[in-house]
Amino acid sequence: MTADSGPTADLTSRQSQPQPHQPRPRSATAPTTAPGTAAVTAAVTAPVPPAVGRTITQAVILAGGQGSRLRPYTDDRPKPLVEIPGTGTPILGHQLGWLAAEGVTDVVVSCGHLADVLEEWLDTADLPLRVRTVVEAEPLGRGGGLKYAAKALARPDEPWYATNGDIWTRFSLTDMAAFHHERDAVATLALARPRIPWGAVETDQFGNVLDFIEAPPSPFLINAGVYVFSPEFAELLPDVGDHERATFPQLARAKRLAGYQLPQGVYWRAIDTAKDLTEAAKELAAHRDTTL
Repeated sequence: MTADSGPTADLTSRQSQPQPHQPRPRSATAPTTAPGTAAVTAAVTAPVPPAVGRTITQAVILAGGQGSRLRPYTDDRPKPLVEIPGTGTPILGHQLGWLAAEGVTDVVVSCGHLADVLEEWLDTADLPLRVRTVVEAEPLGRGGGLKYAAKALARPDEPWYATNGDIWTRFSLTDMAAFHHERDAVATLALARPRIPWGAVETDQFGNVLDFIEAPPSPFLINAGVYVFSPEFAELLPDVGDHERATFPQLARAKRLAGYQLPQGVYWRAIDTAKDLTEAAKELAAHRDTTL
């Protein structure tokens, strides 16, 4: 690969109806220079045009991670195809169904580890929306992966959702999009308050133990791995690297980064380890009346 060339993307449209085989078109190569501070400042201070119809109909799913902490489940499949016991649905299938229910019609899935297995699953699944895949020839990091996938969006001049491929949740994305537009944000991230995996001990000022609290809520909010992005956000991403270390801090300083707290009672879990699978299965079994 030369210094001014980017990795090659495989792009394939997938719908619920069988489609004749077509050679996958190649995406244009991208420059490898990350946007400078001046470019970011100009972009975040420019007026944002009104969102088209205020309805977001496209999304990116980051599904290229190795999933090493989920082995042996990820020995023969990528992390988003791991199924939570008892659900009958892989994480990716759940996410696609959720996005479709929220009005999304077009999704770009960014693949990496075992991309052929993921693409085969998409070929055989009955999908509720159109799905296109992009395959990273080499790891680009989360920010680079988002930028690379954004090039394949059906409508690059419109806002878009994004989610990490290991998130199991369901809440109103349209409410989050309205929050994003009201604040004139360039990027909005969902914020969750997970439970601490250990029991907590409450004491008084003299060191006397007052109570034991099993798995209390965290006192801190965390990035829930679900986003709303305005069209100009893609230009601010690095070609390679993590957007949380570069792009997000710059947007925060410019007051163009918003945080949407998940409504109380919303189920949210990142599936990182085998223990997460076990815990999620127990939690979902205890709430079978939910829409998850």
